[in-house]
Amino acid sequence: MRTIGVGGSTVEIELSKFKNRTLGAKAIGLSEYKERAARAGALMAQEGFDAIYVHAGTSLYYFTGTPWHPSERIVGALIFPNGALEFISPQFEEGTLKGFMTLEGPVNCWEEHEDPYALFGTILSNYGLSEGKVGLDEQIPFFMSELLSAANPKFDFVSGKPVITGCRSIKSADEIALIKLAMDITLDVHKAAAKIMRPGISSQEVVDFIEEAHIRSGVASGNYFCIVLFGVDTSFPHGVKAPQNLVENGMVLVDTGCQLNGYISDLTRAYVYGEISERQRQIWNIERQAQQVAFDAAKTGKPCGDLDVEVRKYLESQGLGPEYKLPGLPHRTGHGIGLDIHESPNLVGNDRTPLVPGQCFSVEPMICMPGEFGIRLEDHIYMTEDGPKWFTEPCKSVEDPFG
Repeated sequence: MRTIGVGGSTVEIELSKFKNRTLGAKAIGLSEYKERAARAGALMAQEGFDAIYVHAGTSLYYFTGTPWHPSERIVGALIFPNGALEFISPQFEEGTLKGFMTLEGPVNCWEEHEDPYALFGTILSNYGLSEGKVGLDEQIPFFMSELLSAANPKFDFVSGKPVITGCRSIKSADEIALIKLAMDITLDVHKAAAKIMRPGISSQEVVDFIEEAHIRSGVASGNYFCIVLFGVDTSFPHGVKAPQNLVENGMVLVDTGCQLNGYISDLTRAYVYGEISERQRQIWNIERQAQQVAFDAAKTGKPCGDLDVEVRKYLESQGLGPEYKLPGLPHRTGHGIGLDIHESPNLVGNDRTPLVPGQCFSVEPMICMPGEFGIRLEDHIYMTEDGPKWFTEPCKSVEDPFG
Protein backbone atom coordinates (compact mmCIF):
# COMPACT_ATOMS: atom_id res chain seq x y z
CA MET A 1 0.00 0.00 0.00
CA ARG A 2 1.03 3.64 -0.46
CA THR A 3 2.06 5.72 2.54
CA ILE A 4 -0.83 7.78 3.91
CA GLY A 5 -0.26 11.53 4.24
CA VAL A 6 2.70 11.65 1.85
CA GLY A 7 2.24 13.55 -1.42
CA GLY A 8 -0.94 14.82 -3.03
CA SER A 9 -0.73 18.52 -2.21
CA THR A 10 1.21 21.63 -3.25
CA VAL A 11 3.50 24.16 -1.65
CA GLU A 12 0.93 26.92 -2.04
CA ILE A 13 -1.91 24.95 -0.44
CA GLU A 14 0.16 23.79 2.52
CA LEU A 15 1.77 27.18 3.24
CA SER A 16 -1.67 28.83 3.26
CA LYS A 17 -2.60 26.75 6.34
CA PHE A 18 0.11 28.12 8.65
CA LYS A 19 -0.65 30.80 11.23
CA ASN A 20 1.49 32.41 13.94
CA ARG A 21 1.50 30.06 16.94
CA THR A 22 4.08 31.89 19.06
CA LEU A 23 2.03 34.85 20.31
CA GLY A 24 1.38 33.22 23.69
CA ALA A 25 4.91 31.90 24.18
CA LYS A 26 6.14 32.83 27.64
CA ALA A 27 9.77 33.99 27.76
CA ILE A 28 11.97 33.11 30.71
CA GLY A 29 11.44 35.79 33.36
CA LEU A 30 13.78 37.71 35.66
CA SER A 31 12.80 35.62 38.68
CA GLU A 32 13.97 32.44 36.96
CA TYR A 33 17.34 33.97 36.06
CA LYS A 34 17.77 34.90 39.73
CA GLU A 35 16.90 31.33 40.72
CA ARG A 36 19.50 29.98 38.28
CA ALA A 37 22.25 32.14 39.75
CA ALA A 38 21.26 31.04 43.25
CA ARG A 39 21.22 27.37 42.19
CA ALA A 40 24.66 27.79 40.63
CA GLY A 41 25.88 29.24 43.93
CA ALA A 42 24.55 26.25 45.86
CA LEU A 43 26.24 23.82 43.47
CA MET A 44 29.51 25.78 43.70
CA ALA A 45 29.50 25.40 47.47
CA GLN A 46 28.76 21.70 47.09
CA GLU A 47 31.50 21.15 44.48
CA GLY A 48 34.13 23.37 46.14
CA PHE A 49 34.25 26.14 43.52
CA ASP A 50 35.16 29.68 44.49
CA ALA A 51 33.59 31.03 41.29
CA ILE A 52 32.50 29.95 37.84
CA TYR A 53 32.89 31.79 34.57
CA VAL A 54 30.13 31.61 31.93
CA HIS A 55 31.22 32.66 28.46
CA ALA A 56 29.37 34.55 25.74
CA GLY A 57 26.89 32.21 24.09
CA THR A 58 24.25 29.94 25.51
CA SER A 59 25.71 29.63 29.02
CA LEU A 60 25.85 33.41 29.51
CA TYR A 61 22.31 33.62 28.15
CA TYR A 62 21.10 30.80 30.41
CA PHE A 63 22.39 32.34 33.64
CA THR A 64 21.92 36.06 32.93
CA GLY A 65 19.48 36.41 30.02
CA THR A 66 22.18 38.30 28.11
CA PRO A 67 22.43 37.22 24.46
CA TRP A 68 25.97 37.70 23.17
CA HIS A 69 27.74 36.04 20.28
CA PRO A 70 31.21 34.75 21.25
CA SER A 71 34.24 36.20 19.47
CA GLU A 72 38.00 36.55 19.96
CA ARG A 73 37.37 39.08 22.75
CA ILE A 74 36.49 37.72 26.17
CA VAL A 75 32.93 38.62 27.18
CA GLY A 76 31.09 36.83 29.96
CA ALA A 77 30.30 36.78 33.64
CA LEU A 78 31.78 35.45 36.87
CA ILE A 79 29.24 33.97 39.26
CA PHE A 80 30.11 33.61 42.94
CA PRO A 81 28.69 31.21 45.55
CA ASN A 82 26.47 33.95 47.00
CA GLY A 83 24.87 34.36 43.54
CA ALA A 84 26.64 37.68 42.82
CA LEU A 85 27.48 38.47 39.18
CA GLU A 86 30.44 40.35 37.72
CA PHE A 87 30.47 40.89 33.95
CA ILE A 88 33.64 41.36 31.92
CA SER A 89 33.63 43.18 28.58
CA PRO A 90 35.65 45.42 26.26
CA GLN A 91 35.11 49.07 27.23
CA PHE A 92 33.59 49.95 23.85
CA GLU A 93 30.93 47.21 24.28
CA GLU A 94 29.81 48.25 27.79
CA GLY A 95 26.74 50.21 26.71
CA THR A 96 25.60 47.51 24.29
CA LEU A 97 26.11 44.76 26.87
CA LYS A 98 24.09 46.65 29.49
CA GLY A 99 21.31 47.14 26.95
CA PHE A 100 20.99 43.38 26.47
CA MET A 101 21.08 42.44 30.17
CA THR A 102 18.18 40.79 31.95
CA LEU A 103 19.88 39.88 35.21
CA GLU A 104 22.10 42.89 35.87
CA GLY A 105 25.50 43.20 37.49
CA PRO A 106 28.62 45.39 37.44
CA VAL A 107 30.54 45.46 34.15
CA ASN A 108 34.33 45.31 34.43
CA CYS A 109 35.87 46.77 31.30
CA TRP A 110 39.21 46.70 29.52
CA GLU A 111 40.57 48.87 26.74
CA GLU A 112 41.92 47.23 23.60
CA HIS A 113 45.58 47.67 24.63
CA GLU A 114 44.98 46.22 28.14
CA ASP A 115 45.06 42.61 29.36
CA PRO A 116 41.53 41.31 30.03
CA TYR A 117 42.90 38.15 31.65
CA ALA A 118 44.69 40.17 34.31
CA LEU A 119 41.41 42.06 34.82
CA PHE A 120 39.79 38.67 35.43
CA GLY A 121 42.19 38.20 38.35
CA THR A 122 41.42 41.67 39.67
CA ILE A 123 37.72 40.83 39.81
CA LEU A 124 38.52 37.70 41.84
CA SER A 125 40.78 39.72 44.11
CA ASN A 126 38.01 42.25 44.72
CA TYR A 127 35.98 39.35 46.10
CA GLY A 128 38.77 38.53 48.53
CA LEU A 129 40.21 35.67 46.48
CA SER A 130 43.96 35.45 46.02
CA GLU A 131 43.79 31.78 45.04
CA GLY A 132 41.18 29.10 44.60
CA LYS A 133 39.21 26.91 42.21
CA VAL A 134 37.45 28.58 39.29
CA GLY A 135 35.17 26.61 36.99
CA LEU A 136 35.29 27.55 33.32
CA ASP A 137 32.49 27.26 30.81
CA GLU A 138 33.13 24.28 28.52
CA GLN A 139 32.46 26.56 25.55
CA ILE A 140 35.33 28.94 26.27
CA PRO A 141 38.04 28.75 23.57
CA PHE A 142 41.21 26.94 24.62
CA PHE A 143 43.43 29.98 23.98
CA MET A 144 41.39 31.96 26.51
CA SER A 145 41.74 29.30 29.19
CA GLU A 146 45.51 29.24 28.57
CA LEU A 147 45.78 33.02 28.89
CA LEU A 148 43.65 33.01 32.05
CA SER A 149 45.94 30.44 33.66
CA ALA A 150 49.09 32.33 32.63
CA ALA A 151 47.79 35.63 34.01
CA ASN A 152 46.49 34.11 37.27
CA PRO A 153 48.88 31.28 38.25
CA LYS A 154 47.58 30.97 41.82
CA PHE A 155 44.13 29.96 40.64
CA ASP A 156 43.16 26.48 39.56
CA PHE A 157 41.08 26.81 36.38
CA VAL A 158 39.06 23.64 35.81
CA SER A 159 35.93 22.55 33.98
CA GLY A 160 32.82 24.17 35.37
CA LYS A 161 30.66 21.35 34.00
CA PRO A 162 29.46 20.08 37.41
CA VAL A 163 27.86 23.46 38.05
CA ILE A 164 26.98 24.70 34.55
CA THR A 165 25.62 21.42 33.19
CA GLY A 166 24.30 20.63 36.65
CA CYS A 167 22.00 23.65 36.27
CA ARG A 168 21.35 23.67 32.52
CA SER A 169 20.44 19.99 32.23
CA ILE A 170 17.48 20.32 34.62
CA LYS A 171 14.77 22.20 32.77
CA SER A 172 12.09 24.23 34.52
CA ALA A 173 8.39 24.05 33.66
CA ASP A 174 8.74 27.25 31.59
CA GLU A 175 11.68 25.82 29.65
CA ILE A 176 9.80 22.60 28.96
CA ALA A 177 6.78 24.61 27.77
CA LEU A 178 8.94 26.53 25.27
CA ILE A 179 10.57 23.35 23.98
CA LYS A 180 7.14 21.71 23.70
CA LEU A 181 5.73 24.57 21.63
CA ALA A 182 8.79 24.59 19.35
CA MET A 183 8.48 20.81 18.89
CA ASP A 184 4.75 21.06 18.13
CA ILE A 185 5.40 23.72 15.49
CA THR A 186 8.10 21.64 13.85
CA LEU A 187 5.94 18.51 13.85
CA ASP A 188 3.20 20.39 11.99
CA VAL A 189 5.81 21.59 9.50
CA HIS A 190 6.90 17.96 9.03
CA LYS A 191 3.33 16.89 8.29
CA ALA A 192 2.95 19.63 5.69
CA ALA A 193 6.34 18.86 4.12
CA ALA A 194 5.32 15.23 3.67
CA LYS A 195 2.26 16.34 1.70
CA ILE A 196 4.25 18.31 -0.89
CA MET A 197 6.47 15.36 -1.83
CA ARG A 198 6.42 14.33 -5.49
CA PRO A 199 8.76 12.47 -7.85
CA GLY A 200 11.56 14.78 -8.97
CA ILE A 201 11.32 17.22 -6.08
CA SER A 202 14.75 18.33 -4.87
CA SER A 203 15.92 18.42 -1.30
CA GLN A 204 16.44 22.19 -1.63
CA GLU A 205 12.80 22.72 -2.59
CA VAL A 206 11.74 20.94 0.58
CA VAL A 207 14.26 22.86 2.71
CA ASP A 208 12.89 26.13 1.30
CA PHE A 209 9.31 25.05 2.08
CA ILE A 210 10.23 24.10 5.66
CA GLU A 211 11.94 27.47 6.13
CA GLU A 212 8.85 29.38 5.02
CA ALA A 213 6.50 27.17 7.02
CA HIS A 214 8.45 27.83 10.22
CA ILE A 215 8.40 31.58 9.51
CA ARG A 216 4.64 31.57 8.92
CA SER A 217 4.25 29.67 12.21
CA GLY A 218 5.73 32.69 13.99
CA VAL A 219 9.39 31.67 14.11
CA ALA A 220 10.99 34.70 12.45
CA SER A 221 14.40 33.02 12.18
CA GLY A 222 12.95 30.10 10.20
CA ASN A 223 14.82 26.81 10.32
CA TYR A 224 17.47 26.35 12.97
CA PHE A 225 18.78 23.62 10.66
CA CYS A 226 17.32 21.33 7.99
CA ILE A 227 18.41 18.03 6.42
CA VAL A 228 16.35 16.53 3.59
CA LEU A 229 17.49 13.26 2.02
CA PHE A 230 16.05 10.81 -0.50
CA GLY A 231 16.81 7.22 -1.46
CA VAL A 232 20.24 5.83 -0.61
CA ASP A 233 21.26 9.29 0.68
CA THR A 234 19.12 8.58 3.76
CA SER A 235 21.73 6.02 4.89
CA PHE A 236 24.15 8.89 5.63
CA PRO A 237 23.07 10.34 9.02
CA HIS A 238 23.91 13.98 8.27
CA GLY A 239 23.63 14.02 4.52
CA VAL A 240 25.74 14.00 1.38
CA LYS A 241 27.53 16.56 -0.79
CA ALA A 242 25.13 16.32 -3.76
CA PRO A 243 21.65 15.18 -2.67
CA GLN A 244 19.57 13.26 -5.19
CA ASN A 245 15.96 14.06 -6.07
CA LEU A 246 12.99 11.98 -4.91
CA VAL A 247 11.91 8.99 -6.97
CA GLU A 248 8.79 6.82 -6.81
CA ASN A 249 8.80 4.35 -3.88
CA GLY A 250 11.88 6.05 -2.44
CA MET A 251 12.76 6.56 1.20
CA VAL A 252 12.48 10.12 2.56
CA LEU A 253 14.31 11.44 5.64
CA VAL A 254 13.67 14.95 6.98
CA ASP A 255 15.47 16.25 10.07
CA THR A 256 14.71 19.83 11.08
CA GLY A 257 14.00 22.21 13.93
CA CYS A 258 13.52 25.82 14.94
CA GLN A 259 14.47 28.12 17.81
CA LEU A 260 11.85 29.74 20.04
CA ASN A 261 12.99 32.25 22.69
CA GLY A 262 16.36 30.50 22.50
CA TYR A 263 15.01 26.95 22.93
CA ILE A 264 15.37 24.43 20.12
CA SER A 265 13.19 21.80 18.47
CA ASP A 266 14.74 18.86 16.63
CA LEU A 267 12.56 16.22 14.97
CA THR A 268 13.25 13.60 12.32
CA ARG A 269 10.74 11.69 10.24
CA ALA A 270 11.45 8.90 7.76
CA TYR A 271 8.83 7.44 5.42
CA VAL A 272 8.33 6.07 1.93
CA TYR A 273 6.93 8.03 -0.99
CA GLY A 274 4.70 5.54 -2.78
CA GLU A 275 4.53 1.78 -2.27
CA ILE A 276 6.28 0.38 0.79
CA SER A 277 8.51 -2.63 0.21
CA GLU A 278 8.75 -5.45 2.72
CA ARG A 279 12.38 -4.50 3.38
CA GLN A 280 11.44 -0.89 4.11
CA ARG A 281 8.57 -2.01 6.34
CA GLN A 282 10.78 -4.46 8.27
CA ILE A 283 13.53 -1.95 9.07
CA TRP A 284 11.08 0.91 9.77
CA ASN A 285 9.26 -1.26 12.31
CA ILE A 286 12.54 -2.21 14.00
CA GLU A 287 13.48 1.48 14.22
CA ARG A 288 10.15 2.42 15.77
CA GLN A 289 10.45 -0.38 18.31
CA ALA A 290 14.01 0.71 19.15
CA GLN A 291 12.59 4.13 20.06
CA GLN A 292 10.09 2.43 22.35
CA VAL A 293 12.81 0.31 23.97
CA ALA A 294 14.67 3.50 24.93
CA PHE A 295 11.50 5.12 26.25
CA ASP A 296 10.57 2.08 28.33
CA ALA A 297 14.10 1.90 29.78
CA ALA A 298 14.05 5.55 30.96
CA LYS A 299 13.59 5.19 34.72
CA THR A 300 14.45 7.87 37.27
CA GLY A 301 17.83 7.12 38.86
CA LYS A 302 19.00 4.90 36.01
CA PRO A 303 22.22 5.93 34.19
CA CYS A 304 21.57 7.72 30.88
CA GLY A 305 23.83 5.32 29.05
CA ASP A 306 21.72 2.30 29.95
CA LEU A 307 19.11 3.39 27.42
CA ASP A 308 21.73 3.15 24.68
CA VAL A 309 22.80 -0.27 25.97
CA GLU A 310 19.22 -1.57 25.93
CA VAL A 311 18.62 -0.29 22.39
CA ARG A 312 21.77 -2.00 21.08
CA LYS A 313 20.74 -5.27 22.74
CA TYR A 314 17.40 -5.07 20.97
CA LEU A 315 18.94 -4.23 17.60
CA GLU A 316 21.40 -7.10 17.92
CA SER A 317 18.46 -9.44 18.58
CA GLN A 318 17.11 -8.28 15.21
CA GLY A 319 20.34 -9.14 13.40
CA LEU A 320 21.75 -5.59 13.37
CA GLY A 321 25.10 -4.43 14.73
CA PRO A 322 26.52 -5.46 17.10
CA GLU A 323 27.46 -2.19 18.76
CA TYR A 324 28.19 0.47 16.10
CA LYS A 325 28.69 -1.91 13.18
CA LEU A 326 26.55 -1.50 10.06
CA PRO A 327 23.93 -2.34 9.15
CA GLY A 328 22.82 -0.98 12.50
CA LEU A 329 23.03 2.10 14.73
CA PRO A 330 26.21 4.13 14.04
CA HIS A 331 25.77 6.85 16.68
CA ARG A 332 24.42 7.41 20.19
CA THR A 333 20.75 6.80 20.90
CA GLY A 334 20.14 10.41 21.90
CA HIS A 335 21.38 13.74 23.21
CA GLY A 336 20.29 16.40 25.63
CA ILE A 337 18.60 19.50 24.24
CA GLY A 338 17.73 23.02 25.38
CA LEU A 339 19.41 26.28 24.38
CA ASP A 340 21.92 24.15 22.45
CA ILE A 341 20.75 21.49 20.07
CA HIS A 342 23.20 19.02 21.64
CA GLU A 343 23.66 19.30 25.39
CA SER A 344 24.96 17.06 28.15
CA PRO A 345 24.13 14.50 29.35
CA ASN A 346 23.73 12.08 26.43
CA LEU A 347 22.09 8.72 25.83
CA VAL A 348 25.36 6.93 25.10
CA GLY A 349 26.80 3.90 26.83
CA ASN A 350 29.61 5.60 28.73
CA ASP A 351 27.45 8.43 30.17
CA ARG A 352 26.60 7.32 33.71
CA THR A 353 24.70 10.47 34.69
CA PRO A 354 21.56 9.41 36.58
CA LEU A 355 18.21 10.24 35.01
CA VAL A 356 16.38 12.88 37.05
CA PRO A 357 13.21 14.94 36.52
CA GLY A 358 13.71 17.92 34.22
CA GLN A 359 16.25 16.35 31.87
CA CYS A 360 15.34 16.42 28.17
CA PHE A 361 16.65 14.04 25.52
CA SER A 362 16.26 13.11 21.89
CA VAL A 363 15.42 9.46 21.22
CA GLU A 364 16.78 8.69 17.74
CA PRO A 365 18.39 5.24 17.39
CA MET A 366 18.90 5.53 13.60
CA ILE A 367 19.30 2.39 11.53
CA CYS A 368 21.65 2.70 8.55
CA MET A 369 21.49 0.10 5.78
CA PRO A 370 24.54 0.86 3.58
CA GLY A 371 23.74 0.98 -0.12
CA GLU A 372 19.99 0.85 0.58
CA PHE A 373 18.50 3.47 2.91
CA GLY A 374 18.48 4.78 6.45
CA ILE A 375 15.64 5.31 8.89
CA ARG A 376 15.79 7.79 11.76
CA LEU A 377 12.71 8.52 13.83
CA GLU A 378 13.49 11.25 16.33
CA ASP A 379 11.25 12.47 19.09
CA HIS A 380 12.20 13.90 22.48
CA ILE A 381 11.36 13.03 26.05
CA TYR A 382 11.47 14.94 29.31
CA MET A 383 11.91 13.16 32.59
CA THR A 384 9.32 13.52 35.37
CA GLU A 385 8.93 11.97 38.82
CA ASP A 386 6.80 9.31 37.13
CA GLY A 387 9.21 8.59 34.30
CA PRO A 388 9.55 9.89 30.73
CA LYS A 389 6.98 11.84 28.74
CA TRP A 390 7.09 12.52 25.00
CA PHE A 391 7.26 16.11 23.78
CA THR A 392 5.73 14.87 20.51
CA GLU A 393 3.97 11.58 19.87
CA PRO A 394 6.13 9.18 17.85
CA CYS A 395 5.09 7.96 14.39
CA LYS A 396 2.05 5.68 14.32
CA SER A 397 3.03 3.19 11.62
CA VAL A 398 5.04 2.87 8.44
CA GLU A 399 1.79 2.99 6.46
CA ASP A 400 0.45 6.06 8.31
CA PRO A 401 3.42 7.79 9.95
CA PHE A 402 1.57 10.97 10.94
CA GLY A 403 -1.59 9.28 12.13
